[in-house]
Amino acid sequence: MNRFENKVAIVTGGASGIGAAVCRRIVAEGGKVAVADVSGDRAEVLAKELGPAGFAVQFDAAEASSIEKMVEATVQHFGRLDVLHNNAADVSAPIQMGDTTAVDIDIAIWDRVMQVNLRGYLLGCKYAIPHIIRSGGGSIVNTASGAGARGDLVRIAYGVSKGAIYTLTKYVAAQYAHQGVRCNAVAPGLVMTPALEGSPPGMMEILKRHTLLEFGKPEDIAALVTFLASGEAAYITGQVYGIDGGLLMHNPMHADLKDYMEQAAAAHAAA
Repeated sequence: MNRFENKVAIVTGGASGIGAAVCRRIVAEGGKVAVADVSGDRAEVLAKELGPAGFAVQFDAAEASSIEKMVEATVQHFGRLDVLHNNAADVSAPIQMGDTTAVDIDIAIWDRVMQVNLRGYLLGCKYAIPHIIRSGGGSIVNTASGAGARGDLVRIAYGVSKGAIYTLTKYVAAQYAHQGVRCNAVAPGLVMTPALEGSPPGMMEILKRHTLLEFGKPEDIAALVTFLASGEAAYITGQVYGIDGGLLMHNPMHADLKDYMEQAAAAHAAA
């Protein structure tokens, strides 16, 4: 397929994980992509791998001027913009360790998460949409999270920021549909990244018990992102798609009930 032939995309947080998988998929389908990341070195490595279709941009998702320059540099380099994938997030260890509960969180941690995860997405839309309109229309895909659709014991700032992305997506879709800009979001569940692999002992086993399918791979998320960004999704806007292996669709007691029924069946068979 060449769904992105003659199309240009920006992928923020594009140098690793889901973002890198999206970049590779877009280029494999004929597109050109700006690999935008806080790590310029990592962005350069991936852009070199992608060849002439890749362009590395170092940027800071917490700074409005940096986001604006990222968009302008991409348009100057490739001549147009058709797709924005807002995917950057601050998942550094100090932020994750400090993102706790409503009472205990340091407000500086809260502000930093909102600045990068939410304000950064808004600014991406702000600066990208005029260029997308000039190119004849296109697509924005935001990375939300299942954490935005449920409560949890920790990471209150992350969850609230991702929940707000659900609403941001709908507002952007409503405001720019008539100018040819679609906006959707994906809400990944557990994806095999270095962060997940580095979970404390026993944590992955707990998470696995409540996931109906295997843990996802970055390529699984990239498949949905690129579908929503492509012309195949031309009649879809303002939607948030869960892609979590069934984590949030079942009875919250599913894993325990499954064990109970299996034990009961085994006891009945032995009787």
